[in-house]
Amino acid sequence: MTKDWTGNGASLFKTIGASNHCAYERQQDDYYATEPKATEWLLKLERFEGPILEPSCGEGHISKILIERGYQVVSRDLIDRGYGSVADFLSKDNTEWNGDIVTNPPYKYAQEFVEKALQIIPEGHKVAMFLKLQFLEGKHRRVLFDAMPPKRVYVSTSRLKCAMNGDFDSVGGSATAYAWFVWEKDFSGDPIIKWFN
Repeated sequence: MTKDWTGNGASLFKTIGASNHCAYERQQDDYYATEPKATEWLLKLERFEGPILEPSCGEGHISKILIERGYQVVSRDLIDRGYGSVADFLSKDNTEWNGDIVTNPPYKYAQEFVEKALQIIPEGHKVAMFLKLQFLEGKHRRVLFDAMPPKRVYVSTSRLKCAMNGDFDSVGGSATAYAWFVWEKDFSGDPIIKWFN
């Protein structure tokens, strides 16, 4: 009897890249910086209005690209990483943002970030979140999508990188599929799925 597939742990990990399991300890604060070209691609796909809030700015990987393209950006993060100001986005003190929101949130709080962002922006404004494609899964998130569906989901056909602690030099390839999820407040209907990269 022959086997259909052989491989080691590394090849298995790459094959099931949608899994949230990993062979190393995750960063304590879930800080994984966004490869700059991910934001460059977003700006080819979407336009934003008014000031943009980046509430998980890290070291500014998303903010810097937005600023280079002429957007006014307010950058914040729960942890001082030498860029932006310190603020807890999920705090009850954050009750209003008169503009759009673009971020790569800590994945373990991604749904809370989406819900908060849509709560505090005006009608018609956008929330763009860079998330694992597997964010589409799950019964709990299904409730979110039924109530607040994204308007568009842009799936990266090439594997983009997120680097623990912003250290891109230590990142080889990526086994994780990512997408930009774009909500427009008060949109109702079925999301459009597109591909990029």
